Amino acid sequence: MSPETLLVSLPDTMLREAVGDLPDGVEVVEWALDGPAPRPRFDIVVTPYMGKTGQLAHLAGVDTRLVQSQSIGYDGVDRVLPAGHVYANAASVHETSTAELTLALILASQRGIPDFVRAADAGLWAPAHHASLADRTVLLLGYGGVGQAIESRLLAFESTVIRVARTPRSDERGTIYGFDSLSELLPQTDIVVVGVPLTSATTHLVDDAFLSQMPDGSLLVNIARGPVADTDALLAHATSGRLRLALDVTEPEPLPTGHALFALPNVLISPHVGGASSAMLPRMARLVREQIQRMLREEPPVNVVLTS
Repeated sequence: MSPETLLVSLPDTMLREAVGDLPDGVEVVEWALDGPAPRPRFDIVVTPYMGKTGQLAHLAGVDTRLVQSQSIGYDGVDRVLPAGHVYANAASVHETSTAELTLALILASQRGIPDFVRAADAGLWAPAHHASLADRTVLLLGYGGVGQAIESRLLAFESTVIRVARTPRSDERGTIYGFDSLSELLPQTDIVVVGVPLTSATTHLVDDAFLSQMPDGSLLVNIARGPVADTDALLAHATSGRLRLALDVTEPEPLPTGHALFALPNVLISPHVGGASSAMLPRMARLVREQIQRMLREEPPVNVVLTS
């Protein structure tokens, strides 16, 4: 390897094939961070997808210029990532797929699709009247890239969207409220979509007091991280029938077989698949190529979220 060679590690053959041809002077090594590093240094290390945060410990003693995640969230990374590394998340990769799943969960819950599927499985024709998404008020709790992607789709369904973020501000669409406005806003909503990052400030943000402020019959959708919501509080409000839930994430995760949430007809659960669609691999490959090109041009990487 010449001194000018840019050395990149990718975690699997699928991503390597999706990345495709790279410029001369770029060498790719397959490494899933499942053991000691095969080289003492890498310019870019791309991590495995989902649930492999602990493997970042294998970067100890490895010289890198960039550690590139395949996820948007990076909760817990700061506790594992060895000192001396720059860490980027996968913003631009998962927003569209996560927004699609969010709308699917909302529409399925609003229009009673699980009930129809259960009836059809039993061989029954069971027409029923359900609430629309049109003319409903939806509160987006979290207004990053995913929240913005969800908003654009909700507006097409003729719903009213209330935006809430950690920092209050305004944009061309109006007010983005702060967390301190939740007590005023929650009673006005038909649907709450939770899309905040998991931090010490957002852990169990959705607790009994939060849920108690939501109107009877309203829907809570969590596409953030499971610990953002208190599972006991979710279970209590759903078991009483007061609230409906649509959860792509849970605490614990995976949700144990036979967990009480599975048995409730007003709870729809998907197994943390917000980003798991055909859009992910080509978009991740595009981000990897962009980071390589930026490094070749001696430009700073995009999406840097941590410097250890």
